[in-house]
Amino acid sequence: MGSPVPPSRPEPLTQPDPLTQTRPPGPPGRAEVIGMLAGFGDRGTGEVGETLDSLELTWLITQVEQRYGVELDLSDEVFAHMGTVTGAVDTLARVLPGASGHG
Repeated sequence: MGSPVPPSRPEPLTQPDPLTQTRPPGPPGRAEVIGMLAGFGDRGTGEVGETLDSLELTWLITQVEQRYGVELDLSDEVFAHMGTVTGAVDTLARVLPGASGHG
């Protein structure tokens, strides 16, 4: 008879390395913003309204910071413009590093 085969060891669980993860190619578009907002409260994308409350906006900013590996330091004036999905999309296009309107 042959030698017993040792039990296989499971692959170690690893966390993604934030330094090697690639960032999305540009700022999020409307569909991506709505998709991120839908994650707040496990809603469908059709359930996300145009107007954002403070908790939705905080959720969105956290999601964008994690996805893009940045920390957004938004003034009250800039933050105020993000009260709608449209405003959030426009603002993110201006403030994210690498976005055409940034700088």
